Amino acid sequence: MAKPDAATPLLIKRYASRRLYNTETSDYVTLEDIATFIRDGREVKIVDLKTGDELTRQYLLQIIAEHEGRGENVLPVDVLTDLVRSYTSQAQTVVPQFLAASFEMLREGQSKMMENMAAMSSTSPMAKMPGFDQLQRQQQAFLKAMMGGWRGGASGPAPDDGDSAPAPEGDMDEIRRQLAALQERISKL
Repeated sequence: MAKPDAATPLLIKRYASRRLYNTETSDYVTLEDIATFIRDGREVKIVDLKTGDELTRQYLLQIIAEHEGRGENVLPVDVLTDLVRSYTSQAQTVVPQFLAASFEMLREGQSKMMENMAAMSSTSPMAKMPGFDQLQRQQQAFLKAMMGGWRGGASGPAPDDGDSAPAPEGDMDEIRRQLAALQERISKL
């Protein structure tokens, strides 16, 4: 059997019983299975078998809600509040483009950072400094944790899967500062 093309969306059909059927493997799947496909870089399309209606958005929102409900909080309350407000304001037309552009910037930033780190490891005099390899592994692990599963637009090398220590606290402070600035910009829309 030929390996499926990652660019072709995986078609999931929802039966009247609300069960989800993977048309590639001819078996039933759960929401967690679908989340895993997406994290692995696969596009997914979910349709109602009877009506043909596209249900992808509804199921992606359900996956996000389940993760948030389990305490895997990625979306700050302020951002969620602003999203709810955007449904009843004129920002409703701007917010989707803004969010898409913001995530694209994150993907591009990850890609460029990984490319720069790869270039540094082979050409920089810093590469000969003691502890540089460890620092590089920490940065790669941090980026992998932050951007795990965001392969959609990334063109840089994949982060190393090796064991490494957590990111230094200074890096986390900078990320928090940038996130706060992004939230402030969203709230001004």
